[in-house]
Amino acid sequence: MGDRDRKPKFRRGGGKPPERHGESGRRTSFRGGEAGPDGPVILYGWHTVAAALANPERQIRKLWLTENAARRLADENIATRVTPDIVRPSLIDQRLGPDAVHQGLLAEADALPSPDIGALAQEGIVLVLDQITDPHNVGAILRSAAAFAVKAIVTTARHSPEATGVLAKSASGALELVPLVTVQNLARALTELNDQGFMTVGLDSQGSENLGAVALRQPLALVLGAEGKGLRQLTRETCSLVARLDLPGEIKSLNVSNAAVLALYIGASRLGLMA
Repeated sequence: MGDRDRKPKFRRGGGKPPERHGESGRRTSFRGGEAGPDGPVILYGWHTVAAALANPERQIRKLWLTENAARRLADENIATRVTPDIVRPSLIDQRLGPDAVHQGLLAEADALPSPDIGALAQEGIVLVLDQITDPHNVGAILRSAAAFAVKAIVTTARHSPEATGVLAKSASGALELVPLVTVQNLARALTELNDQGFMTVGLDSQGSENLGAVALRQPLALVLGAEGKGLRQLTRETCSLVARLDLPGEIKSLNVSNAAVLALYIGASRLGLMA
């Protein structure tokens, strides 16, 4: 009988609230579902936690479940892999904050490893994010990336949200499906992608060409900039070309997560990846 066939074992009580003490000895809470860069990844919500439990690469440290969530995991034969604490929903509310929609699941886990940019597959599409800092947007982009079978998302170590908490919840399980490649210098990373044969296309409302009319090829890297600022100058200069998304309406720009899904649809369609 495999792990997924076993009913999870439950431990009553919530223990101490998840917290971390840094080098300064100062207590760091997970209010709002976030943790510091050296702390555990905080995962909550049904799709987010269930996907993490199903991912053998994700090391789960601790797991808090309500009775209803525990029963649902057992009914769907999802192995918990650690003995969970069975708690009241209010205890998870206290740990995450009143606005977190946790659906009775909260986990602490180790971060997934970041692949090397030189190891990316020479096929399909990757996304490159140029200092997009809103975790809701990055989470939504991850979810779209999973839907379009994106090979990886490249982002910077600085000026980007941690892959935890709100971002993980917004991604709805996609963190377990799309590798995140973290780089120190985005222009250097784009140069490496160019050298590897990627077609690197920056997306900008002032781009010289319409993305729908560009002769795209694999491997393709679509580069997205932050809302308001757009692509940084060095990022623009390092891309193979900069293209725009032509829209028929009066508003000519989209939220970055919406722009991402439209660009992915155009790219996947033009590359024959939709079949």
